[in-house]
Amino acid sequence: MRVEKSYRGISERLARRYLSNLGGDIEGGDPEGDGDVVADDWRASISSEKVEIGPSVKLTEVTVVFEGDEATLDSLVADFSQKAMRAGG
Repeated sequence: MRVEKSYRGISERLARRYLSNLGGDIEGGDPEGDGDVVADDWRASISSEKVEIGPSVKLTEVTVVFEGDEATLDSLVADFSQKAMRAGG
């Protein structure tokens, strides 16, 4: 199963740290890098881009693509989303 979600108000670094806290390992070991976060039964790829909010404001939007079985992703995405929302997104 594949789930793609976007979050505003967090950085790629913070997203990697949250996923690491949820049981994943950062490929390459560097949260500042661009590696995926992997666990035994799931993988998450992270990217970001600037998006316009209104005529003069731009925010960073982080997109996380979660891959794994449905039962695992249901709780992983919910737990990650809760952490991401508390970050200000």
